[in-house]
Amino acid sequence: MAAVVPLSNLLDARQVWRGRAAPLPTGEQPTGWAALDAVLPSGGWPPAALSEILLPLDGVGELQLVLPTLARLSQGKRSLVLVTPPYAPCVAGWRQHGVDMRRVEIVAATEADVPWAMEQCLRSGSCAAVLAWPRQADDRTLRRLQVAADTGRALAFAFRDRRHLGNASPAALRLELEAQPGHRVWVRKCRGGAVPAQPVALPRALH
Repeated sequence: MAAVVPLSNLLDARQVWRGRAAPLPTGEQPTGWAALDAVLPSGGWPPAALSEILLPLDGVGELQLVLPTLARLSQGKRSLVLVTPPYAPCVAGWRQHGVDMRRVEIVAATEADVPWAMEQCLRSGSCAAVLAWPRQADDRTLRRLQVAADTGRALAFAFRDRRHLGNASPAALRLELEAQPGHRVWVRKCRGGAVPAQPVALPRALH
């Protein structure tokens, strides 16, 4: 009968491989949602780039998705700009989530001018993030927004109807927000990595 050897002796003698959990990615621009950061190649939002978020309709939690990021960025010196949002942000709610509302600016533009206004804000270099809901944005327009985000070193968020999913997009990251049966996020495109086969269920419901 073989002698019983304590596991600690084998570990000390390095005769047994000690596995370690892979560290979670820590990106330059974390989303604030650990489960989402874990599947994104950059460990968060692609920095200085356009992220396109596809929605079944406006107001299904898209702002809740980015609120942790806005709260973090509002602690810096650059502005957070919303270009013609479909709904006015709830000041009390945003403050409760840690957003410094002194950093938040709202730009009003006609529907046709939304992409132009977004591009100018991104290129200015004075914005940490620019959010817009462009209705009229073809491939060329989105590419200009991608370049503008890189030029101004800002995060760009374009919230669009999910019917555009079938169209190619130059955005560095493309997410689809699913409200039913539960709030989940599908990664449809991510620069620098493979697209996950399964959606990401967020740990708490978006409102």
